[in-house]
Amino acid sequence: MTTIQQVLFEMEADYLGHSYCVTGHALYNAVARRVDARARQALHVSMGVFVPGEYGAYPNEHSHSGGVPYLGTGLRPVEAYEDLFLFRDAAQRWLLDSRPRDAHNTHDVNSHGWRQAFAPATRFGRPPEARNTKRTMRWYVHCYLHADGGDEDVLPLSEDVLDGVRVGGGRNYGLGELSLTDTQVIDLESLDYSRVRESSSLQIELLAPYVLQSECPGADSQSVPWWWTPRPDGVRRRETRLVTGGDAFGVRTVDHGQVVEYDGSDPVATAKNGVTRVGTHSRFGFGEFRLRPASEDRVPERTAGESGGAV
Repeated sequence: MTTIQQVLFEMEADYLGHSYCVTGHALYNAVARRVDARARQALHVSMGVFVPGEYGAYPNEHSHSGGVPYLGTGLRPVEAYEDLFLFRDAAQRWLLDSRPRDAHNTHDVNSHGWRQAFAPATRFGRPPEARNTKRTMRWYVHCYLHADGGDEDVLPLSEDVLDGVRVGGGRNYGLGELSLTDTQVIDLESLDYSRVRESSSLQIELLAPYVLQSECPGADSQSVPWWWTPRPDGVRRRETRLVTGGDAFGVRTVDHGQVVEYDGSDPVATAKNGVTRVGTHSRFGFGEFRLRPASEDRVPERTAGESGGAV
């Protein structure tokens, strides 16, 4: 049995850090200082994805259907592999078309001296004739935990451990506080993988950077996996840093958000590995990916636009 613990936090204070995610390294350190040495050694934490607390509808590939009031404010049932990624898509395609999608991919910014931090809420103005002229939308953070090797019994972590963690810069000044909203444990072996298993061709979508080389002590260099088939122009690469204590180490990665063809022979096992992540620094969220049928466009609106609006 391979289990993960999904966690949804609500942002309670300004966050001083990356604009597109809360890094897995930050989440790992926030949680690790609250558990014992055994749990700390086994713990692996994904990147934290920002989620708007809004109305939405389940995507077509989800095992459930229909609209849900405030879909982004709580975790939802997970019965199939595709359900795992409801909130992992940075474009938040579950948002209703009636919601201001562009605004929900950006944060309000607050200034703390010369440093800029991302606000825990976004406020929208409304037409004067509306009942209320202003509306507030709260931000949430979605991540998941798993334990390495034979120490899976360290999960689930208790609510007391998860509630009130702080991430990002300025933690000593009250920034980066996250309160626990919801958590659930999922057995990866029990999920339905039929769409992956039955597809004749698959694509890999990188949901987090894949590490090629790291300056961290003891880190192994990796090549692009053999079961990837990159496009003719190759893959986009990015350099980032991993900060440990007072030291900053350079990390070269294949950038997230890219799509490559899958050329492996065991798609179900690969799909599970993508959830628990592959490569160097997977403990800190690097190397996460999902498999999609190659015939499925990640952006349904693009297909409609190319056909003149017909579906």
